[in-house]
Amino acid sequence: MPHIKLYIPVFLICFGLLSFAQNSIEEDPEIIQNRIDYHIQGSINDIENFDYFEAQKKLDIALKLATDANNQSRLGIIYAAIGKLQLIVEEEDKAIKSINQAIRIQRLNNDNINLGDSHKIFGDIYLKKQEYNLALEQYRAAKSKFEEEELNEKLAEILLYEGITYIKLKNYKNAITHLDQSIYLSKNSNQSQIQSKGLVNLSEVYLVQGNTRRASTLVNESLKLAKLYNYTSVLNDCYLILSDISRKLDDYKTSYSYLKSHIKLSDSLRSLQLENLSPEKRIEYLMADTTEELKKANEDIKEAENKNHMVNLISILSVALITILSLLTLSLYKNNNIRLKTNNMLHKKNSELIIAKEKAELASKTKANFLSTVTHELRTPLYAVTGLSNMLLDEDPKPEQIQHLKSLKFSGDYLLTFINDILQLNKIEANKVNIEPEPFNLKNKISNIVMALNNSALDNNIKIHFDYPKDLPKNFIADQIKISQILINLIGNSIKFTKDGDIWIRVYKIEQQNNTYTLRFEVEDNGIGISKEKQDNMFESFSQGSIQINRKYGGTGLGLSIVKGLIDILNGKIYLTSELGKGTTFYFEIPLEYTEQGEIKETKQSYFSEETNEVDLTKVKILVVEDNKINQMITKKILTKMNLKCDIVDNGEDAVDKIKTNNYDIVLMDIHMPGISGIEATKIVRTFDKELTIFALTAVTIEDRMQEFDEAGFTDIIPKPFKQEEFEKKLFNALNKKKKSA
Repeated sequence: MPHIKLYIPVFLICFGLLSFAQNSIEEDPEIIQNRIDYHIQGSINDIENFDYFEAQKKLDIALKLATDANNQSRLGIIYAAIGKLQLIVEEEDKAIKSINQAIRIQRLNNDNINLGDSHKIFGDIYLKKQEYNLALEQYRAAKSKFEEEELNEKLAEILLYEGITYIKLKNYKNAITHLDQSIYLSKNSNQSQIQSKGLVNLSEVYLVQGNTRRASTLVNESLKLAKLYNYTSVLNDCYLILSDISRKLDDYKTSYSYLKSHIKLSDSLRSLQLENLSPEKRIEYLMADTTEELKKANEDIKEAENKNHMVNLISILSVALITILSLLTLSLYKNNNIRLKTNNMLHKKNSELIIAKEKAELASKTKANFLSTVTHELRTPLYAVTGLSNMLLDEDPKPEQIQHLKSLKFSGDYLLTFINDILQLNKIEANKVNIEPEPFNLKNKISNIVMALNNSALDNNIKIHFDYPKDLPKNFIADQIKISQILINLIGNSIKFTKDGDIWIRVYKIEQQNNTYTLRFEVEDNGIGISKEKQDNMFESFSQGSIQINRKYGGTGLGLSIVKGLIDILNGKIYLTSELGKGTTFYFEIPLEYTEQGEIKETKQSYFSEETNEVDLTKVKILVVEDNKINQMITKKILTKMNLKCDIVDNGEDAVDKIKTNNYDIVLMDIHMPGISGIEATKIVRTFDKELTIFALTAVTIEDRMQEFDEAGFTDIIPKPFKQEEFEKKLFNALNKKKKSA
């Protein structure tokens, strides 16, 4: 028994020492820091797996541990991680407060590495808020810290996001510089994710600048890395860029396939993020916390039952607390369920709108590409027609050939105007076509139209009668080109649908207010006529009497639609009366302003003649870059007639080589050519010769591509088919300017 009494104090001393040792271990700073790091790393893993609420829970635990231990270095890291998480869940204002707290702590601790990370997250917040200049300031601050510590692997990511920010600012030169540096550093440090992000963003820049070949190479490199390492967000960006590239190359089937993959993957990523941001997840998190608190409360209650007599009161209060929390949780759940359903509906509608918008943009771009192709394919042969007719008229033709050549020239000029009007039919409907009024002789204008169309009329054994009242003035101010187009369409229609008959053209005054005359123009024929049921739709696009009439008489069905659009632009009205088998009368009324000024006659000025002594033409060297053989011949003949010599190449690569090895005064550059285009060739030339005069000699529509021509570095643009006087004037001015600057 005495031995037992001796052992009891020894046992108590050992137990006390063991408890003290246990407390000492738990309070060891290194162990506490390891626990903090464990929770921080766990939150990072949760963020990567889209489990944002679990990540927040771990960061809250880490923050409490670091605060209790006064571990300043870990506090800065935790606040930065919280800011990053708040950015992801779209709480930007809270994220700014957290990052400012992190930066304040890290500056006091001179923690440059983590301070750089915090500045980088700050830049991401401003990038999300579309405050791009503030984002660049934060990225530069981060870059400065990483450069001090020589952390190239972190520099690569900063350079990437600087490049992305410059893309948003449309500063493509700086974007290319930063993205190139990011790709180089990430490749050397085996950061394949940053490398793939840099490649896809750089491909976007080159695509915007029109370099589809370079853009395609870069995006395919990025796609290869994204597939290899399963970088889902990068893969999604690659699909969108590949869709745009395929669309620019007119491969609409491939473009649609990539766009479909992009939309599918976007929806998948958006669903995953929304699932982890949903109110149900929030309730799950609150319920878990509440359960833990209730479990702890029950344990405390049981302990209290063994210590004091107030157990009944505590139990009642606990039950009341549980009941209140349960009711609050249930209420929160119901409210958030309603909110979740509303959000899901909004997200669904938003997704549908995005898809509809993308489809509409794709259709619009497809239409623009089609019109551009049509323009080029029609204007290229038309260049030969107008060019040859001009040359033949200038080569002393036989008297009996002059009228035929003038008719040919008139038809070519009209066809060019007609093509332009077809391509701008949507502008006519949108009332965006400009009116160009000028003095002209109305009677002479109509006589010239009748003369030009008379041969077609004679082929159908038709006699055209033109009636112009003697008391009606001849000189007016109006857009004579549009009036000509209207009359040519209407008279041409009558010729097409009349055989062995007559056509009457009449002009007379309806009303006069001061110098403004309202004139009625009538075009009557005794042709096949139009049935009553067809008359209502005659002015709609692609509308004709019937499919059989279309096949028999030809035509596109656009003529009357263009006529109505032009008359509307001229503030006029058009009417139709017709009887099947007896004939048709179209008449329209438009206002014209009377003027005493006669028609302005064009005086043809020769800029390149024997009397021209300002420029030594024998020393002038011109390079013609044109892939069409007929156009090569016509351009060379025009230049020869102007006493100018030229070299000819048929592709962009040879043009660049020729310019490098020769001292040319002027380059006439076609746009659509095999190999590299005229635009790409001009960009290459501008890298080694900024002063050379380069004219874009093109058949594409100028209005839609003017900015692209300017950015490529063209001196000026000469649309095909061009007017010879305008062509001579531009060449003459360019040579004179070069002589004066020499």
